[in-house]
Amino acid sequence: MDKNLDKEVTELSSDGLEEDVARADLYGLLAQLFYKAPDDDLLHRIAASAAYGSGADAPDNAALTQAWDQLVKVSSASNAQEWANEYQELFIGIGKPEVFLYGSYYQTGFLNEKPLVRLRDALQELGLEAAENITESEDHIASLCEVMRYLIAGDDLSIANLTQQKKFFDEHMRSWLVDLCDAIENHPSANHYKAVGSLARAFFEVESYGMDMVE
Repeated sequence: MDKNLDKEVTELSSDGLEEDVARADLYGLLAQLFYKAPDDDLLHRIAASAAYGSGADAPDNAALTQAWDQLVKVSSASNAQEWANEYQELFIGIGKPEVFLYGSYYQTGFLNEKPLVRLRDALQELGLEAAENITESEDHIASLCEVMRYLIAGDDLSIANLTQQKKFFDEHMRSWLVDLCDAIENHPSANHYKAVGSLARAFFEVESYGMDMVE
């Protein structure tokens, strides 16, 4: 996606916005991990990070903290080649992936179906377009996480606001995220990415709860 989705999350210093920065950062990290296997630099940065939830304004959720700690542990004990091999086996495969990362698949059982058409219409309304160098369809979980990241931390407040976050999350993500996490966590070949699936599940549960609080 364009509109500066690849830039660093804007620093927000006003009271009460630190949690949104943490949310945007985590969406950004999940986008990176689902788009491609992490390199050694990213693994080192994850391994060296503090426990999620240690900040005063971070979401207070035990499951999310435990899932983050597990990802830190896995990142500390692995290397980029191991992650690359697993990514290839799970999400690319030979002929077709073992685990699909596309929303249309979980909503209809097929790729490039009506949910993708509705998603493209929604992205057009938001003024977002697929970047030319991106080959994955817009319903790839990495692309959707990038959109949520922008809706949280973007500088255009007519688009980057809580109302749009809830609308996008509810209409294009909520219904199938659990199925995606189940597919990852339950796959016998998932080792490193099992930790990513667990983190995604815990985070999306927090997000779902938060969206339910929005009127």
